[in-house]
Amino acid sequence: MSRKIRCAIYTRKSTEDGLDQEFNSLDAQHEACAAYITSQRGEGWHLLPTRYDDGGVSGGTLERPALQQLMDDVDAGRVDMIVVYKIDRLTRSLSDFAKLVDRFEAAGSSFVSVTQAFNTSSSMGRLTLNMLLSFAQFEREVTAERIRDKIAASKKRGLWMGGVPPLGYDAHPDPNTRSLVVNETERGTVEALYALYNDLGCLRAVEREAASRGLRSKRHVFSTGREQGGGPLSRGQIHHILCNPVYAGRIRHKDKVFDGQHAAIIATDFWDRVQAKLQEASGRPRRGGCAIQNGRRTDVAVLTGKFRDPTGDRLTPTHTKKGSRRIRYYVSNRLLSRHDPAGWRLPAGRFEASVAARVADHLDLMAERHTLVTIPDIGASPRLEDNARALINRLRNGENDLLSVIIHNAQISTDDLSMTFYRDALADLLQVPPGDLSDTVLSCTAPFETRRRGVETRIVIGDVKPAPDSTMLRALAKAHGWTAALKSGSSISEVARSENVSEAFIRTRAQLVCLSPRLQRAILDGTQPLDLTLEKLVRGQLPLEWSEQERRLGLTVH
Repeated sequence: MSRKIRCAIYTRKSTEDGLDQEFNSLDAQHEACAAYITSQRGEGWHLLPTRYDDGGVSGGTLERPALQQLMDDVDAGRVDMIVVYKIDRLTRSLSDFAKLVDRFEAAGSSFVSVTQAFNTSSSMGRLTLNMLLSFAQFEREVTAERIRDKIAASKKRGLWMGGVPPLGYDAHPDPNTRSLVVNETERGTVEALYALYNDLGCLRAVEREAASRGLRSKRHVFSTGREQGGGPLSRGQIHHILCNPVYAGRIRHKDKVFDGQHAAIIATDFWDRVQAKLQEASGRPRRGGCAIQNGRRTDVAVLTGKFRDPTGDRLTPTHTKKGSRRIRYYVSNRLLSRHDPAGWRLPAGRFEASVAARVADHLDLMAERHTLVTIPDIGASPRLEDNARALINRLRNGENDLLSVIIHNAQISTDDLSMTFYRDALADLLQVPPGDLSDTVLSCTAPFETRRRGVETRIVIGDVKPAPDSTMLRALAKAHGWTAALKSGSSISEVARSENVSEAFIRTRAQLVCLSPRLQRAILDGTQPLDLTLEKLVRGQLPLEWSEQERRLGLTVH
């Protein structure tokens, strides 16, 4: 007599359409699978009473409530056979399917598709299964591309593609009309915010004035009954409203803006004037006076709003004070309100200088390869090269304020940094038509690394360039001089008196002459490890063996 095989039926439907009907798609799938299990009763198949139904959930993810419950039961050994109507009901992803199969095999379970007969115990059956899943994944990806293309084409025609309408607008009452209509009650709030910023030029002041006037965000009630909004406007919400081109009668899609089919609340010239003020304000110091060095402001956060950390959080300028000294940083925005060990904190001056150097290196490489423009013009090449060289020199000579003009946005991660540049701004600086710039010059990616050197953070973007450390060079030279004096017969106390230092000072630093020749050469050339400091050499108990010294201090072994 065959053993009893406990069968579980899994059903799924991607959308919620029709699920409220008395007999829906999930019921149809379950009925077909149940009939198949009945036909296999002679083999010992037995249907479990629990239903595993996921309605309105995409097959592109494994985070489905019923599927998770099914997998828990499989892991617990309560299910021997999973029955589905079609393979793509289980998953449409090859990688996800591989994960499921591993868990099935670990639990000693199998699965079967009612409409697609195959046997996974044979190589031909596994090939058939992989082909079916490949087509299922292809179908899902093509569908996603089709939807994205449709959204892009619709927005290009100025259509509103859904979502919560912005403050001042409501969705068109006709569900077949993809557009917005002005909400006259909320219109005054939008106009007041634009007028306030035009007069005050400060988001913080606008926030205070809006609160005193009782201006509120849009209140929206979802179909589920959940309510959202209706509270005081924050600075972030006000900034979003002021930057949203929908109020000028336009529709934004990614980095492009198209004329919309809805009525504008703010006149185009007034909206453009507010944008110019916002852009100008983003480069101003936040408060107080600013230090002047070489005729330039040194505490202006030129990278404000440009960079995001690995979590997508913006890097925000902040500062601390040490006596009369003001020390600037760029930090993950969430660190301003709470502690987060994963948050980023970068010294602003070094970060801006490193970014400027990387942009200069990128432009230098493009100029060297003659790829600044799409089609090089022999007659214009000398002028273009001169303009590029002038811009590169300005960046390398500390004109970091150019970064706020050039950089569009940037992403930073634990091991690399990527940036995109404004086409019009870069073309203006190079004095070429924007359309002539090549696409390759408008973005760059470089390795990124931070290391602690004593109390400072060393930032390295791109290739590491030799940079001799003057402190270590001076200490190494003195160590050789002191050692020569000791060899000639002078005592440590005599050398200490001549240098006006203690004998302990001489003892700890004279030992630098015992460093391996490769380490000493690296210090002279500036190719020493980034985290190597004089304090590390003096306080560390270094071994006498040269190869062990090099290994411990991180000098690359060739």
